[in-house]
Amino acid sequence: MSKGRENETGVSEFLLLGITNDPQQQQILFWAFLCMYLVTVAGNTLIFLAIISDPCLHTPMYFFLANLSFVDVCFTTNLIPRLLAGHVAGTRTISYAQCLTQMFFMISFAHVDTLLLAAMALDRFVAICYPLQYHTIITPQLCVGLAAVVWMCSALISLMHTLLMSRLRFCSSIPEISHFYCDAYLLMKLACSDTRVNQLASLGTLFLFVAPCILIVVSYVRITMAVFQIPSAKGRHKAFSTCSSHLSVVILFYGTILGIYIRPPGSFSIQVSVATIMYTVVTPMLNPFIYSLRNKDMKETVTRILNRDSKPS
Repeated sequence: MSKGRENETGVSEFLLLGITNDPQQQQILFWAFLCMYLVTVAGNTLIFLAIISDPCLHTPMYFFLANLSFVDVCFTTNLIPRLLAGHVAGTRTISYAQCLTQMFFMISFAHVDTLLLAAMALDRFVAICYPLQYHTIITPQLCVGLAAVVWMCSALISLMHTLLMSRLRFCSSIPEISHFYCDAYLLMKLACSDTRVNQLASLGTLFLFVAPCILIVVSYVRITMAVFQIPSAKGRHKAFSTCSSHLSVVILFYGTILGIYIRPPGSFSIQVSVATIMYTVVTPMLNPFIYSLRNKDMKETVTRILNRDSKPS
């Protein structure tokens, strides 16, 4: 077998270039990522525990929020510990198997996030536009079924992308990825083999990002129309307040994603890695604060849990 052919088929690891080569900046980023990761895990775990421990929060909206908190912990855990361990060990390489595994969970959790946000928007739409039929439409069985479909579809879509990626060949013995994690788009750019099937699959699954976004927009247009038909200002404020937390998370999540991926081809650079921190780390970290600070019931439950844990035994 020729040397060129060996390089094309014998890739065993990738080199993650990360965000910066400056040692001082790397040290600052290490502590920043570590703090954000700890806050993300602690905050989302607290939200999850608050929801399952308080019967008053056993409603469809909080059921989806518990799923969202869980996937946010998984989302950041898939990325940050590997990044921190690489910094401590002084290595930026990641094995071929680890890279594909990281990509699989990255794509899967990203799809779960988008579909859960759409499910929560649907819940708010029914609650405000059809309040009398709410409990007959949004049943516990429907919520569990929706959550199961969300998780299974996301896993299957991610598995398809991972299998398609595994058939690609790379020219370099250690391909360099201009990112701090294994990004599917960048892996396709590094491949020597034909990536048309991968690109077609990416265009097809783009629907799973666009469709939930359209559903959320349509839901909030209908919600806004219904709210403005409420005669009292107090009633309008109460209706809007039930949606404010979810809407804040949607704007933060989709705003950062659109700002990163809606750009000309070839403009993806190390600078974009800085922007991806917003939706891979910062957004999951801020979600617990948004829901706990802007929601009275959640705030009371979280405060009660913290006060109970702080009392001496």
